[in-house]
Formats: sequence, C-alpha cells, structure tokens
Amino acid sequence: MRTLIQRVAGRPRPSRAFLRGVAAGTAVLALASSLAACGGDSSADTSDAAAQSSRSVTVGRSSNGAAKETAIKVAPVAAIRAKLPASVRERGTLVIGIGALPSGSTPLNYIGDDQKTLTGVEPDFGRLVAAVLGLRPELRNSTWENLFVGIDSGKTDVGFTNITITEERKKKYDFASYRQDNLAFEVLKSTKWDFSGDYEALAGKTVAVGAGTNQEKILLAWQKKLQGEGKKLTVKRYPDNNSTYLALAGGKIDAFFAPNPSISYHVTQSASSPNPTRNAGKFSGAGGTLQGLIAGTTKAGNGLVKPIAEAINYLIEHGQYATWLSAWNLSNEAVESSEVNPPGLPLSNS
Repeated sequence: MRTLIQRVAGRPRPSRAFLRGVAAGTAVLALASSLAACGGDSSADTSDAAAQSSRSVTVGRSSNGAAKETAIKVAPVAAIRAKLPASVRERGTLVIGIGALPSGSTPLNYIGDDQKTLTGVEPDFGRLVAAVLGLRPELRNSTWENLFVGIDSGKTDVGFTNITITEERKKKYDFASYRQDNLAFEVLKSTKWDFSGDYEALAGKTVAVGAGTNQEKILLAWQKKLQGEGKKLTVKRYPDNNSTYLALAGGKIDAFFAPNPSISYHVTQSASSPNPTRNAGKFSGAGGTLQGLIAGTTKAGNGLVKPIAEAINYLIEHGQYATWLSAWNLSNEAVESSEVNPPGLPLSNS
C-alpha cells in the first residue's frame, strides 16, 4: 500500500495531487540521489567512540506541513549493534534504500520544502533505526524497481519504503515489520458516521475510490455482498484527488476510501480549511482475514533482519517509535512489536 498512493497488490503508485509545495523536479531529485549515493546523511566519523554517542534525530524536517518537526533522542545499544554482520559494523553505516524517485509519495518519502532534504515517514524511520544500531544512516534514493535491485546486489542493506510483506517476496527477502498496512475512510469532520470494520456499515452510502487500486477491489467485493442482501452501496471514481475532495465537500459522496497514510496527510492539511476532514475508520490492506504489515526489507539470509527487528523493538519500548508516528499523524498504524518474517499476503494475492 502506498501513496497518495494507490496500491495494487502492494505495489505503490504515486499520486501527485498531494505533493503540494514539493517541487521535486528532475534536477532536484537528481541532486538528492547524488547526495544519497555519496552518503548524504552519512558522516566520515565511523569510529567506535562515535558509534557509542547518543544522537538527536529530527523527524519531520522540511516536511512542508505534513509532520510536526520533532527532535528525538536515541542512544545506541551495544548489545544489538554486536549482532550486526562484522562488515556492517566495521563500515559504520547503514545503507538505507528509499524508493522516492521520480516524484515521491507524500507523506511517505519525498523531497522536502527546502528542495534538498529527503524527508517523510520512511526516511525518518530509517534514521532512527540506524541510530539504535550505532550506525550512520546513508540514504540512497532510487525508483521502486531499483530499490530491490540494490537490495539484491548487496549495495543496499535495508529498504524502508512502505514495502508490504507478501509470501511471494519472502522467497527472496527477510522482513522486520514496523507498521500496519491500512486503508481508511475519510469523511467530513462534521459527519457522525464511522466505519467499524463491518461492510454492513456501508449500506446506503456513496463512496469514492481510486480506479484500479487494491481498495477498489475490496470495495467492489463489499458492494456485491450488499447487493446480495438487497442493500445498495454506490461506488464513484474521479479523475484525481482534487475532484474527489470537491465531491466530498459538496456532499456528492459520503466518504473516500484510500490508503491510510494519504488520508492522514490530507486530514492534517485540511484542518484549517472550510471543510476539515477526519479519519472514520481503517481496514487492513490485506483484507478482512489478515492484518497487512509494512516492513524493513533485507536480502534473505544476510544477517541484518534480526538486529534491525531488535532495534525497532527498542524504539517501541522506549517511546521513540510512538513519537515518530505521532509526528506524522500515523499513530493508527502502530504495531505492538516488530516480528521477523510474519505472515504476509498469500501467494494468490501477492
């Protein structure tokens, strides 16, 4: 699931309607990639002394209003660092793959309002994990496809790019879960209706959805069930998100069914507008029988997934994880713990 996002089977497709203020033209993105390739977030000092130093990681930097900029203190954990492959410890950096090219996906990963900072939910989390491991984050920006090429080749240690766990992907990759993969319903703030998780709540409603998306597939299945019960669910599709929100503000639709991160972002952006919205309830992107999960992704068997999962659990246990999610208005995607290779979307739906 992904962006402002419209996702089909876990594969993100960026929607540019939400990239306000992020004029990430080709030259800017090329510069960001160049910086990342050179270790844009990295430091030349990779000594043991530097690895033991507590750090302040600022999340939400240059986010163009998508997040509340927040400084988070993180102390490296020697016991977790010791479990890293020796080659990574000695190098002193964690090479983090971000698939934000060509245009990014607000609020997940994009070029910030300073036109140079790779910001978003995912880059920030990669920086936090690296800090726990006593490593300097080296962010490498690429296309979605090249992100996996980097992992496959060993040039990238871990991908943090809203990657959904699937059984198909587990044939090649190891996963450390860190967020729920959710869809959600966005409604006007003045509306009393909420989605409880039961499709019956949609009877009599008119709901907009992106064409060709995972959420459209789910919504149409619910529509068919309701029709079998003699009830009506009207499904509408608009050419872009601006048209959808005009329809919502004008009362032509009751709700918009979309990826949870995109809705969280728009709720934040609309808060001071004449038509503020709210999240009326979420639903797993994997469907009703499995909670979809987003995970840090490593090459299978390279020895990184367990220390990364332990680093994530450290952040959960010590509160930095909750602070990071809150800064990006994504607290409703929190997991209780990071799991290594938990169940993913089945092969029939990967």
